[in-house]
Amino acid sequence: MTTAPTKLTGIHFNWGTGILLSFVFFMCFILYFVIKVQSNSKYDNELVVDEYYKKDAHFETEMMQLQNAHDLAQQPQISTNAQGILVVFPAQFDPAQLKGTVSLYRPSNQKLDFEMPISTSSSTLLIPKKSLVGGLWDITLHWEYEGKSYLETQRLYYTN
Repeated sequence: MTTAPTKLTGIHFNWGTGILLSFVFFMCFILYFVIKVQSNSKYDNELVVDEYYKKDAHFETEMMQLQNAHDLAQQPQISTNAQGILVVFPAQFDPAQLKGTVSLYRPSNQKLDFEMPISTSSSTLLIPKKSLVGGLWDITLHWEYEGKSYLETQRLYYTN
């Protein structure tokens, strides 16, 4: 005994039609979520770095600066304390001759990112806790000393 294909309003509904309808519904389902994520401001679609290609062009220079910092007898130390984040530069550096910046990048929220100049009268630099929110921070020290550039990066979890 054979069964005849089911008729739905004049359309023969067989396996081919079922598979085609499944694909169409699946594509509509995926398209709905793509549009929802792109149009809703709740979902953050920011780039990690604003000028990605410009940053990538300086990759070799950054690698050289990282190597300079790595070759130091004593690397800068980055730690947390009750007042905030403390950066301790090597004792061999004269603090008056240090120039550069400290960049704090928050992976979860670009609005919390900030940069501050390195200006110290001692070998320590304090980033006050009023400037910080608890969570993960990527810290980049970029400094110059006696004409030589250095770069140090560290990922730190800060708790208030």
